[in-house]
Amino acid sequence: MKTCLLVVHIALLFTFCVPLKAQQRSIQALRLESGQRVELDGELNEAFWQLIEPATGFLQQEPIEGAASSERTEVRVAYDSQVFYLGVTLFDSQPDNILGFQKQRDASLLSDDRFMWILDTFRDGRTGYFFEINPAGLMGDGLLGTVTGVNKSWDGIWEARVSRGSYGWSAEIRIPFRTINFDPSNDTWGINFQRTVRRKNEETLWSGHLRNQSLFEPIFAGTVSGLRDMSQGIGLEVKPYGITTATSIREDGGGFDRSQDIDGGFDITYSITPSLRGAVSVNTDFAEVEVDQRRVNLTRFPLFFPERRDFFLEGSRVFNFAPRNGANPYFSRRIGLESGQQIPITYGTRLAGQEGPFDIGLLHVRTAETNALPVEHFTVGRVNRNFGEQSSIGFLFTRRASNDFEGEAFAPDRYTIGGDLEYTTSKLFGDRNFNFQAFWVWHNENTFDEISSNLDRTVRGLRFRYDNEPIILQASYREFGAFYDPAVGFNSRNAFKRIEPQVQFVPRLSKSSLIRDLNFRLAYENIWDLNNRVLTQGIDFRFLGIEFESGDNVFFSVEHANEILERDFNIYEDLIIEADRYEYTEWTSFFSTASRRKVSVFGIVSYGDFWTGTRTSYDLGLTVRPAPGISLSSNWEQNQVDLDQGSFTTNLYQFTGAWQLSPWISSTAIIQYDDVTELLTLFSRFRWTLRPGNDIFFIFSRNWENKFAGVNPERFMLRAFETGASLKVNYTHRF
Repeated sequence: MKTCLLVVHIALLFTFCVPLKAQQRSIQALRLESGQRVELDGELNEAFWQLIEPATGFLQQEPIEGAASSERTEVRVAYDSQVFYLGVTLFDSQPDNILGFQKQRDASLLSDDRFMWILDTFRDGRTGYFFEINPAGLMGDGLLGTVTGVNKSWDGIWEARVSRGSYGWSAEIRIPFRTINFDPSNDTWGINFQRTVRRKNEETLWSGHLRNQSLFEPIFAGTVSGLRDMSQGIGLEVKPYGITTATSIREDGGGFDRSQDIDGGFDITYSITPSLRGAVSVNTDFAEVEVDQRRVNLTRFPLFFPERRDFFLEGSRVFNFAPRNGANPYFSRRIGLESGQQIPITYGTRLAGQEGPFDIGLLHVRTAETNALPVEHFTVGRVNRNFGEQSSIGFLFTRRASNDFEGEAFAPDRYTIGGDLEYTTSKLFGDRNFNFQAFWVWHNENTFDEISSNLDRTVRGLRFRYDNEPIILQASYREFGAFYDPAVGFNSRNAFKRIEPQVQFVPRLSKSSLIRDLNFRLAYENIWDLNNRVLTQGIDFRFLGIEFESGDNVFFSVEHANEILERDFNIYEDLIIEADRYEYTEWTSFFSTASRRKVSVFGIVSYGDFWTGTRTSYDLGLTVRPAPGISLSSNWEQNQVDLDQGSFTTNLYQFTGAWQLSPWISSTAIIQYDDVTELLTLFSRFRWTLRPGNDIFFIFSRNWENKFAGVNPERFMLRAFETGASLKVNYTHRF
């Protein structure tokens, strides 16, 4: 603890004593005259584009830090009272080798050439908007946070068109001012650009090109000036939806319960101020949300699944609490979901944004009564006070209140409060990155008869990270009380103290034409119970990692640990792991080929001790991209476990097929099966975006079960037990 505080003290001294070495870059935006307009076709053939001095002079971050980009890029900015425009020309000496496989919105672009940019509309160096496109016209976007990077769950209303020619490729981008929050009195925004030439594995940036800098950190952005008289309208957005559904569920007697329904609801969003936005959602529906990726759990701890629902993702950056520390006092999947099943949401309200130096978030949701749960009310409040260039101190409050259920009180009102401090600087020793976090959380009793102390229901900890290649240092310490279980949060383990320091060394091989860098990592973990008895001691050593210039990767690691299991747990069917002391060593190898290839593969193979025996694990994936807009991927996971208590094998199969006719029309199918639950599931979704904000979704799902599951393990026959189909229409109107 004292060592961590000393490091923070030294960091503060150097932060305020040494200035940044880089000089901020700037460009001027052109305000369009009456009658000047952009024909959004991807070709910069309007005369006014040539009147604008472009942003040029991109520098390499990879492979040669600080070298001039191998391909020229020009970015021009224009605007009128309603819209912010970008005109981008990406010259390429080998236009036939430009890569653009993906078309579906927000798809990963690790396989493609791409152009990315950010807008720091408040010029605070800590928050902003992220956008990206590729040569096939894909559009991706997200929200930026100081530590959390980019949150791609946000879908703004904007448009992009691309064009290709002998010069390379170009794009015209249209971002309505109603899509983003900004201070209308500020005539200068932060802005930055990054280009990827995938076949060369080359990354170039306009500003902040050093490897310890990032596009996703607005503190390193340049500026665009000359912005004036921009309008957000009256700031009102209405988004009604209509949905029709049909379901068929197998009953115990063998027949089917079939039902049809027509429903609707709406979302209303209003900009209370240019930087603070409120929303109301009535009869909220999430039919179009993709299913979770299935996983086989051979641990004694619950699995964490990310949020996918738009209402909770919008503005979620404000609610982040001590990221990467594992406390999770607010986890939105505790609202409207119970054991993976949806609970109807009657209404939800949300307020999120900025007001001066404060980040503000307020959420209230009411869920409907079900056979197992009463009506419940969820409230979440979050306030961050920003200070310095990238730092903040915050407060979080949650409340979960349950109505009476079947004539009796269901649970007491459950409250959680927490505070977190985050100190971040990019000026340590002049231009080094440093991050320090500290947090504390408490909640009251979850049941009427719970007997626990205040200390039992708290967590606290701190963490620091020095991330400057070739050396990366990190250490964290945390304590979790024996009864810590926030009612609107997530927790996987209680009653422990944990310290975890690690060091990573990433040397560059600048003279090699084959290998880009090596990667070595040593991590130590020590876990005690609350009486200071050692539960786990382990070392994880990555003794060789290689990133090739081609984009291929391999690494090899070994982990050795001693662990005391405090209580028995059921690992598989009737096999019990008994409380005892265990020692294990596990070897792991990983490989992946560059995603830019039409056929790419990855694999993780592990072998080692596992409780009373051994385990061999395989995780293998294959992706095929036969043509732009078509992607087929499969994944197979297997665990071969041999214990003194018995042996077993688990398998998980996943297949995803995607077809995108254009960035506006796409379809996806996900098939999953595992031999633990013996369930086969299909989820498919078709999306047609008529124009940004107006969508038609068709969703079809079907689930099959092994007819002989639990009866005769020698027999296998699938039968459908649940089928569903939905047609949903969203419409957005702005005032």
